Amino acid sequence: MQQLRLHIKKGDTVKLIAGNEKGATGKVLMVDRKKNRAFVEGINMVAKHTKPNAANPQGGIVKKESSIHVSNLMVVDSKGNPTRVGRKLDSNNKLVRYSKKTGEEIK
Repeated sequence: MQQLRLHIKKGDTVKLIAGNEKGATGKVLMVDRKKNRAFVEGINMVAKHTKPNAANPQGGIVKKESSIHVSNLMVVDSKGNPTRVGRKLDSNNKLVRYSKKTGEEIK
C-alpha cells in the first residue's frame, strides 16, 4: 500500500487547530506516516507509570508527549501564521514546500 505524503515533517513548527489544547504551538518531534500521527513537543502530555529501571531507579509517574492526528495540525510559517502547504518545483527542478498564505518557501 502506497503511503501519502504528509504536510508536516520532523522539525516543523505547528499549531494545534482542534482538541483540548487548541491554539498551542510546538515543534514536531516525530512523524508516524503509517498511522498519520505526529508527536509535538509539549502538547498532548500524558502521565505514564514506569517501573524502576537503570535509567530511572525510583520509577514512578513520567509525563511524556502522546501522538496527535496530523489533520489536527497546521504548519506555521516564518511570520508565525498558520498556513496550508503546497508543493512546487523550484529553479533547480527540486520539489519544495511553500506557504499557501504568503507564497514563500517553507524550510
